[in-house]
Amino acid sequence: MQTATMRAPMLQPTMATSDTRTSVGHLLQRAYTLPCSTAAQAFTQLVPPTSRFQLALDALLPVLETRVELEQRILVSYILFSLYTPHPISINPFKSALYATFVKERDAAVRMAASGGVSETEQLVWVLWKILKGDGNDLGPYSPNTLARSALPPKLRPSNLTLDEENIVLDPTEINHVPTSADSTHAAKPSASQPAQEPKVTAQEDDQNEKVSRAMSLILAGRSRTLTLSEQRVLSPPVVTSVDLPPLIAHNPTLAHPLMVALISLCPPQGSAMYLDVLRRLPPSLPSFDLLGRLLRDTTPMTDMITGGRTTVADVVRSEVLGGFVHESIEWVGNREAEEKDGLINDDRVAKSVQNLCRFYNSLIKLNILDTGSEADSAEMMHFSLRYSRYEDANALYRILAAGHF
Repeated sequence: MQTATMRAPMLQPTMATSDTRTSVGHLLQRAYTLPCSTAAQAFTQLVPPTSRFQLALDALLPVLETRVELEQRILVSYILFSLYTPHPISINPFKSALYATFVKERDAAVRMAASGGVSETEQLVWVLWKILKGDGNDLGPYSPNTLARSALPPKLRPSNLTLDEENIVLDPTEINHVPTSADSTHAAKPSASQPAQEPKVTAQEDDQNEKVSRAMSLILAGRSRTLTLSEQRVLSPPVVTSVDLPPLIAHNPTLAHPLMVALISLCPPQGSAMYLDVLRRLPPSLPSFDLLGRLLRDTTPMTDMITGGRTTVADVVRSEVLGGFVHESIEWVGNREAEEKDGLINDDRVAKSVQNLCRFYNSLIKLNILDTGSEADSAEMMHFSLRYSRYEDANALYRILAAGHF
């Protein structure tokens, strides 16, 4: 049986960049709810063809062989299989690794079952069995999360799963069965008279999966670089999570604006609150100020989270985000100043942050977004500008705020 390591010289892979490795790591951590085929497509779009084999060796195989989250191991198994479709599994260079994991986990599950327990990797054993039998494509429409949580009927428990060379044949209706949550009800009495219904993926669904995987790969790429205009047009808000937003804003603030508007205005209240909290915790950087400035002038209508009435993105960001963002920015500057005094940093980030925060605040005053006469609006920033009045922009802002109170 040919090993993955033996095939490596034949493919002559190039080293994947650190950004690519990071993006693949993010993919493995958050693609559990996507169909396996969609996640696999995202992997192939993230990684250049000449780098896929080596990256699979370096990043995917260790996950397959390590006891991490079950969903992650299932996803990795499918990706390793999908890299060489539509070729037979017999010539897949990762077959030996998949087989070794199958045997190891199956035997462990059988031993646990003999002592009255149930192995948490039973679903992984079944997935590997399907792949090694050549039926891996059956798994494509299902997400790793679904596969990991589906109950298995008795005939598909690890003790009954063997490969062709072991000459044990199961009931045909069970062999092609894809487990679902409904199996937990019927597991005690499997019925051979009811053949399993294989899901049919329509051309429209396949096209949608392709778009989702493409958008997902671009979101991951956008966390480490500036996307081109053509790439930005592909993106869709539903594939963006709150975890993606801070790095995406840092590298693509102009793209982040329409995405944030869509996320804030289209999501249900609890979802909107999650994204608004991301805005409050952004660092006081130029991309953050640029995004907040755009949102504070955006008149896109939306539903008020409290009253249920109509309001705008600008009003919601003004009332729900701005105060928290200013407070967090002040805390950020204070923490960096303490690190500077301790000798942990030796650059000008404190001075730059003070300058940019004061200029941002001053621009909001000029746009009448903030009222210098309002104690609630200006008290914290007035104290901040006085504290850092050794900087010209902070001194100028303090004079403006002080004038508004007298």
